Amino acid sequence: MTTAGTPRAGDRALLPDLAGRRELVGAWASLSLIHYFVVEAAAMAAWQGSPAYDRRSHVISDLGAANCGPFNGHEVCSPLNWLMNASFVLQGIAMVLGAVLLSSAVLSVAARPGQRAIRTGPGNIPWLAAGAVRALILVAGIGQAMVGLIPEDTELVWHLTGAGLYFIAAPLALAILGLVWLGRSTMSWMVLLFGVVSLGGTVFVLASALRVDEPGAIERTMAYPIILGLSLVGLTVAYRVHGERRRVRRLAAGAG
Repeated sequence: MTTAGTPRAGDRALLPDLAGRRELVGAWASLSLIHYFVVEAAAMAAWQGSPAYDRRSHVISDLGAANCGPFNGHEVCSPLNWLMNASFVLQGIAMVLGAVLLSSAVLSVAARPGQRAIRTGPGNIPWLAAGAVRALILVAGIGQAMVGLIPEDTELVWHLTGAGLYFIAAPLALAILGLVWLGRSTMSWMVLLFGVVSLGGTVFVLASALRVDEPGAIERTMAYPIILGLSLVGLTVAYRVHGERRRVRRLAAGAG
């Protein structure tokens, strides 16, 4: 893969603007996904279904079930379903914002100051890959919002459609971005690992036709790496954008 900072003949390169507010908002939007773990713990603590909520046997969506009663082989009853579903929707919105606001130029160079993103020519693979990552995160965000807006015990088909979009598109985005970031960020291997682990879980579930033992455990193997991976992407970009903004302010102050 061509290094984004070393254009070849025929390449057209762009120096990404890392001091813009757009990139900072997009990075913090991605980082905000980490709130999920607090909300999940609160919803689990309030659970009133039977049997007691167990991360291995209960899927995450049980915490967002709209009604108390029998569903999927056990009694579901989640008084904080509104909070869990709000978290799903907020995650989806954050992912959409990240996809829209974090430009392909910034993602293709892992927000490294001074690195040029190659837009056209023989070395534009990172640029194209970053564009694909943005599209995948956008699709995943829409899917996650659907999960929150359509609880499992209301319209199961649409709920599963949203979950499918999320669990297929998000890990693919992380895996691709991890490859793009190799050599550009020490976090690249972690991003890649999170994507591969989640994608592996998704493939396993699909190959099993959604019939797996301990569905809660395997779903969390798919979901947790997505949240951690995208939050890590947000943290990396936010850190570098903050640094560049401080540098620009210092230069402006010195010039004044």
